[in-house]
Order: sequence, then structure tokens, then C-alpha cells
Amino acid sequence: MNKTLNWQCRHFNELTTQELYRLMQARSEVFVVEQQCVYLDADNTDRQCYHLCGYADQELAAYSRLIGAGIVYTQPSIGRVLTTAAHRGRGTGKELLEVSIATCRQLFGNTAIKIGAQLYLEKFYEGFGFVRKGEFYLEDGIEHVHMILD
Repeated sequence: MNKTLNWQCRHFNELTTQELYRLMQARSEVFVVEQQCVYLDADNTDRQCYHLCGYADQELAAYSRLIGAGIVYTQPSIGRVLTTAAHRGRGTGKELLEVSIATCRQLFGNTAIKIGAQLYLEKFYEGFGFVRKGEFYLEDGIEHVHMILD
């Protein structure tokens, strides 16, 4: 089991260049290289978001992007959810989602949270109370499904 990570949540404007570089590098490693998905990760949404980073010592182990209502969906959202390869299989992903949900609610209120989940992770998200809304859709060649947590 993973030891508890050191969690930091910062708005884009509060990130240091080193923090921004680390999170963008991790996103590229997971979503572009590992998943072999060529897409523009820097989508101009980042500037309006909070960035939740979980560190094991000084190393980025987990990350998610917390998005306010009206930016991507009408509800607040959690996106770009990832655990780095070195920290998988230790419960890091579960800890990340628990902290992401709690922080999202702290930032945006106790309201529904909508995500666009990769279809293969649907059961994982259901374990936190997310419910599928609608059929799957393709995003950048990967099957996704919208899910809501009330």
C-alpha cells in the first residue's frame, strides 16, 4: 500500500514553472506516450483550473485537473487523472480520486461532479459513486463515457 502522499492544490496562476513542467511532463508520458494518443494536451483549459499534485518525497506520483462549473461542463469536473508508472499498483489512484473529489467539493461546493472517463476505467469510477450518463463516445480515438457523481 502506498504511504500517504503530500498533496498540493494550486490554481494555474500559483504554479511555479518547475511544478508546471513536472505535471505537463507526466501528462505527456501517460496520455501521449503510454496511450499512444497524439493530441494537443495544452488545450487552454489549464489556465482556468486548479491542479492537484500528489508527491512522494519530491517526485510527482499522481495528478488531476479540477475544473470549475461552466468551463468544460455545466458542473464542476475532474480531468487529466493520472498516476505515474512508478506509483501504480499501490493504491495511489484510489487516494488520488478520493482527494480529487474532496478538493473539488471544497473548491466548488457540494454539487454534482461530471467526468469524461476512459471507458476501461468505468468500474473504477463507479467504486466512488460515479454513474454512467449516456453511451460511449470517441475522444482522440479512445472510448470515453460521461459519468456523474451526485
